[in-house]
Amino acid sequence: MTEMYDVVGIGVGPYNLGLAALMDDTELNAVFFEKTPEFVWHPGMLVEQMDLQVPFLADLATFADPKSRFTFMNYLYENDRMFPFFFHQHFKVPRQEYNDYLQWVAGQLSSIRFGHTVIDVIDHNEGESPHYQVVAEETATGKKVYVKAKHVVMGTGNEPLVLNGMDGFPNEDVIHSSRYLFEKEHLLKAKHVTVVGSGQSALEVFLDLLEEQERQDMKLTLFTRTGGLFQLDQAKFAQEMFTPDYVDYFHNLSLDQRKEALDTLKPLRKGIDPDTLTQLYTRLYHRTAGGKEARVLIQPMTEVKEIEGVDGGYKLHCRQWQEEHDYTYDSEKVVLATGYKPHIPDWFMKRFKDKVKWEAENMYKVTRDYQLDFGDNRDHHFFTLTNLVHSHGAGATNLGLSVHRNVHIINAIAGKTLYKNQQDTSFQQFSMRDFSQN
Repeated sequence: MTEMYDVVGIGVGPYNLGLAALMDDTELNAVFFEKTPEFVWHPGMLVEQMDLQVPFLADLATFADPKSRFTFMNYLYENDRMFPFFFHQHFKVPRQEYNDYLQWVAGQLSSIRFGHTVIDVIDHNEGESPHYQVVAEETATGKKVYVKAKHVVMGTGNEPLVLNGMDGFPNEDVIHSSRYLFEKEHLLKAKHVTVVGSGQSALEVFLDLLEEQERQDMKLTLFTRTGGLFQLDQAKFAQEMFTPDYVDYFHNLSLDQRKEALDTLKPLRKGIDPDTLTQLYTRLYHRTAGGKEARVLIQPMTEVKEIEGVDGGYKLHCRQWQEEHDYTYDSEKVVLATGYKPHIPDWFMKRFKDKVKWEAENMYKVTRDYQLDFGDNRDHHFFTLTNLVHSHGAGATNLGLSVHRNVHIINAIAGKTLYKNQQDTSFQQFSMRDFSQN
């Protein structure tokens, strides 16, 4: 007989890993499938001396249960890192240590099955016990595993976004930033490397290459589409846009209002960490002391429209959009820090595209509790952690808010409060619906 679970998780990144950790301390019966053989978080971007953009409290469990054994503080305690962290006096966590923390948590969870790719999910919406049948394939053997679940949580994450006209080139020449460390050796052998992008990943790659730029004949270029290198808005009241209170407000807006709100929140979503910008400026200042040549070009307001292969490298077709000036630029290697797009599996589009409601193309309708809207009164739910920016705002990709999201999901599955839902999380009041004049 096929085993019935309360919930099956599809994909194990930080979001579903946090869900698995919180569920491990409940009576809920869960299994999580992940296609990779072990947990690893953005392996191509674990650049040394680079920190997370959120404080250490935004771990997998603290916002739901500070007493959990899966908190970052307990990780430090168990690994004899408490005193070094205390003396370090830094609120943010190095990326490499955060990855080690995630692996430490994953190693304690028996509910995760690594090396299993979900290839199908079938909705059984009739009969006395509606459920989902999940089919996973074991990578090593090709063996298929069948399980049943009352609920499903899809956490299939994002995949690299490579724009049209920039794909199809050798991996060691035109590289998405997600593969940066894997191809770094090839980049350092080049005489000219161009980084394309305006966000944190672009600056981290550019700064790391600048630190390694030892040869006098190596040139580095950075093209950013934005009007400049603008820092992340870390003001206290601006950060309240990541609170549950603001998510409540945002979710109740119309789609057009949400799109407009996302535009106004770009400094919170797309900005660069101030410490990274300071490091870059300081490095350039010291590099040019005494009249030395920087061997660096930083060009904002430039959109790379297309990449063309030529003898000895690549020709970038560019446009300075403010001056409306088109030009070409030669480079031996190119790093595309062009971001990511939601990864929606093929089986989802096959099985569920016509069953769920959509707000717009590629934007399915999601309830406040992160359930896909089927338009019926089903009590077996399909939750999603993927593709939520349009429905839940800038906080959809925030590590701290992911714990709050998991609290919503766990309580909905359990049908009762297993974890406290934080209330009154903002000093600001966003909606006039709740306005009262005292």
